[in-house]
Amino acid sequence: MNDILIRTLQPEDAAPLLQFELENRAWFEQHIAPRAQEFYTPQGVQLHIEQYLDGYINGTWHPCVMLNAQGRIVGRANLKDIDRHAASAEAGYRIASDQTGKGLATRALRHLIALADQQWQLRCLLAYVTDDNLASARVLRKCGFAQGQHLAGMEIIAGALRGGYQFVRLCP
Repeated sequence: MNDILIRTLQPEDAAPLLQFELENRAWFEQHIAPRAQEFYTPQGVQLHIEQYLDGYINGTWHPCVMLNAQGRIVGRANLKDIDRHAASAEAGYRIASDQTGKGLATRALRHLIALADQQWQLRCLLAYVTDDNLASARVLRKCGFAQGQHLAGMEIIAGALRGGYQFVRLCP
């Protein structure tokens, strides 16, 4: 796990990011709402990166990639909907299917917590997890998030409306 680098997304990440997303698409779509079909093209990923980096420049996003020792993207971690006035943001991550169970989700979330505190001076982080994503719920609890309210119709995954929970972490 020490050979993982987490850094801010960059424009030159387009090709490896597309590969990461294509390789893990079916895995991700078991746990989160699917992306639009047009995302899965070189132009779609480039636009995605541009939008995320515009959000970073404007202070509403902090998009990160996780790279292994060979430089392969093995995960993503993002602060989104950063609200400087409310001092809050939403934390989210996605880990490659062949990298699960290795502590990368915990590492990603701890990185986001540090960014929220040190770079953005946020006081509250939110995260959302579907009812059946027990592994992510465990990671959130391990990182100091408390399970909050249940949301009956949180996301459509694999064609079915699924409920889930909001998790909250108050930062020091």
